[in-house]
Amino acid sequence: MIEAIVVKQFPCGYFTNMKYIFEAIKKDNQYNWLITDYECNYYPDDLIKPNEDYIWLDNESLVRIVENNDIQFIWGVFSGFPKNISKKKILENNLPYANGYDGFWSLETNIQHPLAEVELVSWDSSLFLAISKNKKIITDIQKNFFHTESLKEYVDE
Repeated sequence: MIEAIVVKQFPCGYFTNMKYIFEAIKKDNQYNWLITDYECNYYPDDLIKPNEDYIWLDNESLVRIVENNDIQFIWGVFSGFPKNISKKKILENNLPYANGYDGFWSLETNIQHPLAEVELVSWDSSLFLAISKNKKIITDIQKNFFHTESLKEYVDE
């Protein structure tokens, strides 16, 4: 079953600083990450460059980057994949996107990439969405962010 929430407030005064998300899910996060359709306030690391179609990072590299930098992801889709799925297999499918994707605002929200287990979305620096097959990730985010609601309720408002 897919769980989906909206985070309405971040502790740093602006939305979508992924440091706080990865602090919340660090214990249960054993994924490789495909980052697509992203735009940042700055690009602090050679592993996250502007104007690329995608970024492919193991969990340890991504956590190191977001923990050591205050990067605001204005736009971006972080798709989490089990480590046994190859990058080659993942890239055989369409890349997920945030800007212009209407599927978020449907009552039947799904993860865009068919092989992903989690989708974390920075949406126009004003909203953060977490969609996951792993309920523990949703629960960990809810424990660390007091202003959340189900995406279904948010869409239905």
